[in-house]
Amino acid sequence: MSENQPQPNIILVFSDQQRWDTVGCYGGPLGVTPNLDRMAAEGVLFQNAFTCQPVCGPARAVLQSGKYATEVGCFTNHRRLPPEEARLAPGLVAAGYEVGYLGKWHLASCGDDEADNFRDRAVPPHLRGGYKDYWLASDVLEFTSHSYDGHMYDADGNRREFPTGRYRVDAQTDWAVEYLHTRSGEKPFFLFLSYIEPHHQNDHGHFEGPHGSKERFKDFTVPGDLDDLKGDWREELPDYLGCCSALDAAVGRIRDELEALGLADNTLLIYTSDHGCHFRTRNREYKRSCHDGCLRIPMIAWGPGFRGGDVIDELVSLIDIPPTLLISGRAGVPDVMRGRPLQELVDATATDWPREVFAQISESQVGRCIRTKKWKYSVTAPGK
Repeated sequence: MSENQPQPNIILVFSDQQRWDTVGCYGGPLGVTPNLDRMAAEGVLFQNAFTCQPVCGPARAVLQSGKYATEVGCFTNHRRLPPEEARLAPGLVAAGYEVGYLGKWHLASCGDDEADNFRDRAVPPHLRGGYKDYWLASDVLEFTSHSYDGHMYDADGNRREFPTGRYRVDAQTDWAVEYLHTRSGEKPFFLFLSYIEPHHQNDHGHFEGPHGSKERFKDFTVPGDLDDLKGDWREELPDYLGCCSALDAAVGRIRDELEALGLADNTLLIYTSDHGCHFRTRNREYKRSCHDGCLRIPMIAWGPGFRGGDVIDELVSLIDIPPTLLISGRAGVPDVMRGRPLQELVDATATDWPREVFAQISESQVGRCIRTKKWKYSVTAPGK
């Protein structure tokens, strides 16, 4: 990107618990993700993308800090991101951006005492990671909503209810479109758009796609790592794919809106997820293991610096997203950040890109793993 061009607007679309192979351009079921497939064909597809912590809160801490979850104290869920460790939004603010957050946060609550628990009340400003210009979120969205009801909290702490009968992905996308319409253009914007789908609904114990998902996706293709194993994928995959289809439609709506508003040429859109899902085939729940079903995620970028339909084969990780966003916004990258800007791969300027990704496993175990293109080495500390 030329220095003569204006700083791009940036939107990070973040799903929750989405396997890489739900997306067609990764070999997933045809017809589930036409908008993401088009985005990859026009932008850049990162073929081998991984999380560095296969559980919600720690993965989010990585994105906001640029450091591994253990380095900022967020190595399990329900641990608060220390305000001084938030570097992504403040870094873009320093470069002249207005910054906004919409959706699931999961980095404020750190206990069951009322003073430390924001799972069903508004996150106070000092715990919002520096997102000072726009805020519409719940700390733990699965605690304040279901697939067709619920609420988030705005910047003033007021509840904002999902419209009656509106699917959660669609309602959240409505608000994202509303956000785009309210930008003045005086500053470039960064929007972190954090969906909860396709995460299972905790209190219901099921994945909840839009109405009709069970019928629409009943003839699903069985992922190879699940075939012949127990787990609950047989009954749950249709709704899981329904969630993924709804997210794909959201991406299509956002791209259409950017085009209509004249923002498409100068907006960087990145799509990725916090971790995958193994459908109770590796342990008693859906994540928290070193298997690729948990670790491997979609990662697609489209916009300034990321065009042309390239497919990047090198191993990349969520740890690389923060410096990538900062470089795109022409902001400084703090030395403490552990990742590398993905622009080095796209521009073919990287001469020593790592040949492995590192992941930390928590809650199910104290584990660590190294993933190369061919091998995986995992260790656990028994009794910890």
